[in-house]
Amino acid sequence: MKTLSRILLAFSALLFLFGAWVHTLGFVRVSAAIAKSDLPEFFGKGFKTLWLQDSGLQIVLAILFALAAIRPSAVTRWGIVLVALIPLTTAMLAYYFLGNFIAGHLFLAASVAAILGGFLLRP
Repeated sequence: MKTLSRILLAFSALLFLFGAWVHTLGFVRVSAAIAKSDLPEFFGKGFKTLWLQDSGLQIVLAILFALAAIRPSAVTRWGIVLVALIPLTTAMLAYYFLGNFIAGHLFLAASVAAILGGFLLRP
């Protein structure tokens, strides 16, 4: 089970790293769309902040889950599970507001992999 846990956590880390990369690449298009919109400046800047914040969060999650895959003794089972609930919530919000969208699928898959990997960690 230790090997399966590590594989699941590494898979989650790779998905979050991929998600951060794709999301950050999309920032240029988002910035251009905001510039063309009639959004008040405050909301435009807030949207940009939230966009990059999501990319940053995914990088942090990728690092944490990679660390857990490499050194399982550095983390706790419940710590991993609790942290994985954050992107799971993001996935649910993406499904609610955006519908059937790739970001929701990526967050759901990475979160479920991390949760299962966390539960399979040896205490």
